[in-house]
Amino acid sequence: MQKLSMSYSHAGARFVALLALLLFLALPAHAGVNIQEVRSEKGITAWLVEDYTVPIVTLRFAFEGGSTQDPAGKEGLANLMSGLFDEGAGEFDSNTFQEKLDEAGAEIRFSSGRDDIYGSMRVLADDKEAAFELLRLAIESPRFDQQPIDRIRSQILTGIDAAERDPNEQARKQWMQAIYGDHPYAKPDEGTKQSLAGITDEDLRAFHKAQFARSGLHVAVVGAIDAETLKRDLDRLFGSLPEKQQLKPVERIDLKLGQQLKVTYDLPQTSIQMAFPGIERTDPDFYAAVLMNEILGGGTFTSRLFEEVREKRGLAYSVDSVLSNRRYSSFLGISTATRSDRAAETIEVVRDVARRMAQEGPTAAELEAARKYLIGAYAINNLSSSGAIASTLVELQLAGLGRDYIERRPALLEAVTVEDVKRVATRLLTTEPAMMLVGPEAHKANVQ
Repeated sequence: MQKLSMSYSHAGARFVALLALLLFLALPAHAGVNIQEVRSEKGITAWLVEDYTVPIVTLRFAFEGGSTQDPAGKEGLANLMSGLFDEGAGEFDSNTFQEKLDEAGAEIRFSSGRDDIYGSMRVLADDKEAAFELLRLAIESPRFDQQPIDRIRSQILTGIDAAERDPNEQARKQWMQAIYGDHPYAKPDEGTKQSLAGITDEDLRAFHKAQFARSGLHVAVVGAIDAETLKRDLDRLFGSLPEKQQLKPVERIDLKLGQQLKVTYDLPQTSIQMAFPGIERTDPDFYAAVLMNEILGGGTFTSRLFEEVREKRGLAYSVDSVLSNRRYSSFLGISTATRSDRAAETIEVVRDVARRMAQEGPTAAELEAARKYLIGAYAINNLSSSGAIASTLVELQLAGLGRDYIERRPALLEAVTVEDVKRVATRLLTTEPAMMLVGPEAHKANVQ
C-alpha cells in the first residue's frame, strides 16, 4: 500500500513551488550520473548523487522481504504495515505526526511489493533536519495504534470489495494461482477479508522487527547533500535498527506452463495472457533476451506483434510482451485483448510470431533498431529526475548490478549478435506457454 503525506503549510507551499521548478531544472536525461558510495560509521551503505540544481533532497530505500514474508493466514500483513508508518511514531499519535510532517513540508511514502518494502522522502534541504527526524521515528518506532490500524484496514477491505466485482481482477487472481501454485507469489498482496481480520498490532510489531534490519537495507540519495552529511544522516535514520533480518526462506519457483485457463465473464472483449519461460539477470543470455523481447513485443509501435496483430489485421488495439524478473521467479509474458469471435485467430497469430522468432531470429536491422532505442531511452526512462534516479539506484542495488552498471549497460547490449537473439528466442519461445482467456463463453473457445 502506498500513501502520500505532504504539507500545504508555508513550508509545504515552498516545497511545491520548488518541486515544479525541479521539473525544468533536474539533471538532463542525457547527463552522466556520478554515483558515490557512502559508508557511515555504523557500516550503513548508500549510493549518493550530489545535485545542487535545486535545494531538494530525495531519499529512497528498500528492505528485502515484502509480501512473500506474510505468514500463512496473515496475508496482507506487509501491505497493511506499509500504510501505517505515517500514522503515528514515537511519542506522536497519528494527528500529531501528520501535523509535524506538514510543518516540515516533507513528502513521505511507504509501499510494499512482493520482494521488498520501500520508503522514500523528498524535502527541502533547509528543512531536512526536522523531516529526517520524523522519518527516523517512522522507520524505527512506528506506533501501530488500533484506530489507524482499523482505518487503513477498512480502506484495504473497500478495495477488496471493489476487486470482487471486477472480472479482470478476479481472473488475474486465478491466473496467479494457476501459474504459481501454492508459492507466496500466488497470494494476493492485499490479503483477503479473512486474513486481514486476524492481523493484530502484535503481528505488525513482530513483522516490522523481522524486516526492518540493516542486513536487508538498500539506500539511495539524490540532491543537495554532501557525503559527510549523509554519513551522519544514515546512522541517524537507520543506525538503531537490528543488524540482521529474520526472514523465512522462500523457494524459487518455475511457472506451471503448458496449461490453459478459460474464465467466462460477460465482457466486451476477450483478454489473452500467455506466459513463456523467463531468464535470470545473471544468465549470459539475459541481454540477448532483452533485445529479443523488444523486437517481439516490447516496442509499443515497432514490434513484430504490433505489426502482425494490429497493423496488418486490426485484431487488437494493443499487444505487448514483457520480461518479468522477480527475486524467486521469471517469465516472458504476452498480453492482448480482441473481439471474442476473433480470439482463436489472434492467438494463432501471436503464436506464429513467436514461432518465427524462435526459428529465424531477428533481422540485423531489427536488432540494431532495438539496440539503439534501448540504449537511448534508458536515461529518459530512468534518470530524468531526482526521484527517478533514486529509484533506479535502489533497484540496481537490489539486483546486485554495481555502481558502474549505467556505464557498462550500452556495451552489454552492443555485444549481442543476431545469433545470440535467435538462440535465446529458441530457448524461451519453443516451450508450450501457459495461457488464460477471459471473456464471453471463454470455455467454448477452441484453442489449439
